[in-house]
Amino acid sequence: VYYLSCRYDLSSGLGFSSLFLTPCGRFDVLVFYVAVLLGNGLVVSIIVLDKSLHRPMFVMVCNLVLCDLLGATAVLPRVMVHFLTGQKRIAYYPAIAQAFSVHTYGVAAQTILGVMAYDRYIAVCEPLRYHAIMTSARLHCCCALAWLVALLLIAVLFAFHVNVPLCGRTIRHVYCSNRSILSLACTPTTASNIYGLSMTWTVSTGIFLIIAFSYIRILQASLKQGQTDSNVRSKVFQTCGSHLVIYLLYEIASVIIILSYRFPSVSPNLKKFFSIMFFIVPPIINPIIYGLVSKELRSSIIK
Repeated sequence: VYYLSCRYDLSSGLGFSSLFLTPCGRFDVLVFYVAVLLGNGLVVSIIVLDKSLHRPMFVMVCNLVLCDLLGATAVLPRVMVHFLTGQKRIAYYPAIAQAFSVHTYGVAAQTILGVMAYDRYIAVCEPLRYHAIMTSARLHCCCALAWLVALLLIAVLFAFHVNVPLCGRTIRHVYCSNRSILSLACTPTTASNIYGLSMTWTVSTGIFLIIAFSYIRILQASLKQGQTDSNVRSKVFQTCGSHLVIYLLYEIASVIIILSYRFPSVSPNLKKFFSIMFFIVPPIINPIIYGLVSKELRSSIIK
């Protein structure tokens, strides 16, 4: 009964503190979100419409930019509503939905980058067997698996919210997350904390090992092939460089956010600033990187 009354009480809204993000105002957030929509929407549209781009690498790029759209859309529109209306409340179920989308974005971005590393490994190390290995069915299976792993892991994480009574009503952050919501719980949430930390460590370490193994083998193969043809080596670095830059971008942003929460002395406003940048910088930069590096994609955009 207490849980139900608490839930209905929360349906009137969870309070947000003010953002106090001086670099981001009403107009700035709108510009950022429009840039995310235009950049990622353009890349998705070009890949869908141009049949010559219906190849594994571009299909995976399409999945990655869709993931970016999910993350940005989960956070930025509500930030704009906060600025425009001064409304600092969010109902319980929209709060859960936003937190679920935020965490799914974080995990799916890593799993998709892991699949892209596997694709690059096959393309460079097994060029003659690439089309036999990376068939259309296997391609879509890999992409679906990346999303499925992310959704299942986050679904289990949020299953810990069931039957957990909440005593607080104020989330002092720029968006809702699993940790911020469960911090309002009336009872300790040890199981959720252990699972969340274990999941984060396992996913990050697993994807890092996959990418590290792939690029070590790619580096060995490119150096070996480059002894006879220097164009092969430059093409390999050009193709794989964009993927590596984007992976490092995600990892650096994630590490900054995690470290900011591990040190209480860090300014709360600085934490909010880094947190919101995680949903702005990668989604804006990714289309630019792939648009500049990929000659085929760049030509299709110009056409």
